[in-house]
Amino acid sequence: MPIDAEKALAAEPRTSRIGWDHKDVQLYHLGIGAGARPGLADPAVDPGELRYTLESRLQVLPSFATVAGAGTGMAGLASPGIDVDLAAVLHGGQSVRVHRPIPAKGEAVQTSKVAAVYDKGKAAVLVLRTEAADDEGPLWTNDSEIFVRGEGGFGGERGPSGRTARPDAAPRQVVERPVRPDQALLYRLSGDWNPLHADPGFAARAGFDRPILHGLCTYGITLKAVTDTLLDGDASRVRSYRARFAGVVFPGETLRIRMWTAENEVRVEVSAAERDDAVVLGDTFVEHS
Repeated sequence: MPIDAEKALAAEPRTSRIGWDHKDVQLYHLGIGAGARPGLADPAVDPGELRYTLESRLQVLPSFATVAGAGTGMAGLASPGIDVDLAAVLHGGQSVRVHRPIPAKGEAVQTSKVAAVYDKGKAAVLVLRTEAADDEGPLWTNDSEIFVRGEGGFGGERGPSGRTARPDAAPRQVVERPVRPDQALLYRLSGDWNPLHADPGFAARAGFDRPILHGLCTYGITLKAVTDTLLDGDASRVRSYRARFAGVVFPGETLRIRMWTAENEVRVEVSAAERDDAVVLGDTFVEHS
């Protein structure tokens, strides 16, 4: 069934109440590699890693907002006018803006809607917006850009490209983060159950030789690397974070993360080291205090 852009954009926002606690935060952090940072003598007990894994010291990476309440980013796929095959869906980009630090335990009202529908010719792009607020006010705003292959060509607005040139200067920092062979199996326990990331048969139907890593897992690994490398490991300094998913990552590969700095901003590019530095995250920016 084709996407009905007019119906999707006119639909009433979907509202629900979500909750999370330290176990959800810890599981998410483990799913993006906390407790296993390369270069540390004993990362499982390193004080910098315990900020992500030990409840008595716990801070929350802002990218947790993408999975809080067992996954928020894809809620708009259930909106009126949207009826798509998950095998045709790819995550094209993600942005998160936090309005204040996310607590390690909380409840919030979550509102989800289709904010935009773009026609890219061979694909449609849905911008799914999720906002969360608790009794103290707004917590975060998520925008997920979802590519749906084969659903373009309906004559809609093409939308912004959002692409910027890679900096000419050498990066300030380059770090590598290995992706465990079972990383996707662990990460999906935070709420993204798309079989593309676990079922070889489903992955083959989607055109992949084997299951691929969640784009949002790469997204989280990258934010943690930037926070640990350039922000003194302080997650509360992150104000916003956006990335374009430029390619797939396979579990077992190594992410090479390049960082360029400017005032209150880090520009990032992530590549798969074993595949001739094929870019997997582009147009990636961390705004910070």
